[in-house]
Amino acid sequence: MTPFIPNSRMIEFSQVEKSYGSLKVLQGISGYVDRGEVLAVIGTSGCGKSTLLRCLNRLETISQGKIVVNGMDLSQPDLSRKQLRQLRSQVGMVFQQFNLFPHLSVLDNLTLAPRQVLGRSRQESEERARFYLEQVGLLEKVHAHPEQLSGGQKQRVAIARSLCMEPSVLLFDEPTSALDPELVGEVLEVMQELAEEGMTMVVVTHEVQFAREVANRVLFLDRGRILEEGPARQVLTNPQSDRLQAFLSRIRQAT
Repeated sequence: MTPFIPNSRMIEFSQVEKSYGSLKVLQGISGYVDRGEVLAVIGTSGCGKSTLLRCLNRLETISQGKIVVNGMDLSQPDLSRKQLRQLRSQVGMVFQQFNLFPHLSVLDNLTLAPRQVLGRSRQESEERARFYLEQVGLLEKVHAHPEQLSGGQKQRVAIARSLCMEPSVLLFDEPTSALDPELVGEVLEVMQELAEEGMTMVVVTHEVQFAREVANRVLFLDRGRILEEGPARQVLTNPQSDRLQAFLSRIRQAT
């Protein structure tokens, strides 16, 4: 389990509500993520966990409440394009479906945002790209195109792409759900290494064993509300609610 610095908030959210018309997806969600901490968010499909994640980098705007990320109040309705750019350079996002540009090489996928958003030179961007590709074990794929990669390799490239922006926090939206079972381990291994290096991470996942071993804390969402939260091993080993017990039982039966 990764160490983290207590009382050093990276993310705070308070009484967050999110509705789509009459559908309430998040209802009074409050919590925090400390610098260097790994927070796992678990729950059944449709419980609001991915929506919460997307609200943390303003891909979705909240209906009510407050979210502060690295000192920036995302609740303000009038954030400028410059502020949003600054936010997304600090908050990396790794999606289920990789979102790599198929017509670009791995190297170009990794250097595009640093050059266009951060204004870095091609040389500096390529040096960083090679560094992070080596970190995820894919330096030999630097000139490959996404179609030449396995699903696990694509997700590791997507992680390296996020790291090239040198973010303060990484958000993972079920990063292994689109992978064949034999490829899941290679992605989780990279994520565990990042956690051990002190990367602040919020991970929406069904990988309960990963959450138990790597996360510091866990949130269990149910119908848009936090039903249980606390130290990951404690919550996942000794669940208090019938809903979490049933969820964990279904996960165990599926594996």
